[in-house]
Amino acid sequence: MATKTAAVANETAVAETVATATGLELETSRGVTHIADEVVAKLAGHACREIGGVAGMGATFRRLLGRVRLGEEPLSQGVHVEVGKKETAVDVVIVVQYGYSIPTLAKEVRDNVVARVESATGLVVKEVNIEIDDLRFENEPESSRVE
Repeated sequence: MATKTAAVANETAVAETVATATGLELETSRGVTHIADEVVAKLAGHACREIGGVAGMGATFRRLLGRVRLGEEPLSQGVHVEVGKKETAVDVVIVVQYGYSIPTLAKEVRDNVVARVESATGLVVKEVNIEIDDLRFENEPESSRVE
């Protein structure tokens, strides 16, 4: 009988570990936690900017428009997310600083986005799609048509 009880306890512990790894802690017997898309987008945007070689975020036109309207780039610029109850998918548009290996940089960005979003939210990041929109050179001024 003690062996059967230990086996049930072990199965429960394994199930709880799996639940934690798959984001199920957002749904508990005491309620459900909903995480807004904008929260996940900001986390992903910040995670991208933490990687050396990421010179900016967002498509060229949107970067210029964002600078004109706000004076600075919002954290969620260049990030689109789909957030479900347990999973999320992230799309980012980045500008790469010249001299960095694009495949290596993309891997670092992807790994950091997954780590930051999963640890902060409990959501499982199913995919991180990366679009390289531009390449920035060291002495290249940021072009703007408005002053």
